[in-house]
Amino acid sequence: MIRKPRTQAEPLDHAQLARLLPAPPASPLPRDRQLLIEEHLLNEIRTSAPASAPASGRRPRRRALAIGVTGGSPNTAKVEAPVVRVVAGSTDRLASTVQRIAAAAGAQKTPEPGPGQYIYVKSKVSYLASEVNADTDQGKTWVQPLHLREVWKSPDGTKGWLDEPGYQPTGGITLDEDAPASKPDGEDLTGGGVVHDDYDWLKARPADPDALLDHLYGVGIDERDRHQQAFEEIQAIVGEQLLPPRTAATLYRAAARIPGVVVVDGSQDAVGRTGIALARLDEQTGERTEMIFDRTTYGYLGSRGVQVKQTGTVKPGTVIERTAVLERAVVDSQKERPGADGAA
Repeated sequence: MIRKPRTQAEPLDHAQLARLLPAPPASPLPRDRQLLIEEHLLNEIRTSAPASAPASGRRPRRRALAIGVTGGSPNTAKVEAPVVRVVAGSTDRLASTVQRIAAAAGAQKTPEPGPGQYIYVKSKVSYLASEVNADTDQGKTWVQPLHLREVWKSPDGTKGWLDEPGYQPTGGITLDEDAPASKPDGEDLTGGGVVHDDYDWLKARPADPDALLDHLYGVGIDERDRHQQAFEEIQAIVGEQLLPPRTAATLYRAAARIPGVVVVDGSQDAVGRTGIALARLDEQTGERTEMIFDRTTYGYLGSRGVQVKQTGTVKPGTVIERTAVLERAVVDSQKERPGADGAA
């Protein structure tokens, strides 16, 4: 094939620039911190893009966005996202449903972590894995295969560990706030999360849903719908923390006060448990975030992200995020698992 030579006046497109530039060096950052940086950059791109542009970056906190990623060696396995029938949500039973969820959370007996102990949360997860062809600028959306994720967090939030086989370096990575990679360029990078989501801080909150909601509204980092951001923050806290019973009840009551929150029947978590969900649709991305609860006990099961409106090539009903909490416990040391032979 004979290519037409370019004149100096013809600008190079993104794909050609990518081929001309040398490959960037491998990133020294742990994969978890790298993903936060990528997510932040993608949020910036999406915020400045016109409303009609496809949503290339999404807000949910642990979403794996593989768009021109360099450095590290994450598992690149991916599968077609499941597609489900989109069930419309309703506010008809919102008040009564949240009352039952909050009552169940407030009555739950949870262990109290002491000094030197760690909160352990074990989940099955699958997140979005988007990729873009540098030559064609064409993208395709996949999801990660369902896999195990374990986190350990100190009650004060200063220490932690993440083990996600196949998606983090072998053995896991530190989540310590004073780790060298936790402050790139001397600035702490939170990925847009809440200022405080550790056990000690949450336990000290008054049982006032409005005050807690005011705090959540105050921590957004971009111009997205502040109601959606607050709802996603609640879902993120609930998903990987051991909540004091009173705080859990307050969080759910706060969620019910967010405009746009509805009840969805028949939502299913990552391991197939079907329940009832508190959900909210992100009008900008077309994705509905769902927090799923057991129909009988009203205990938290997991979460799901479902594309409700067509966005780019992602059709309605596509499940682009799934989680299921399998175990929460208090252990005596980082990387220790519950049980007699719990050493990691």
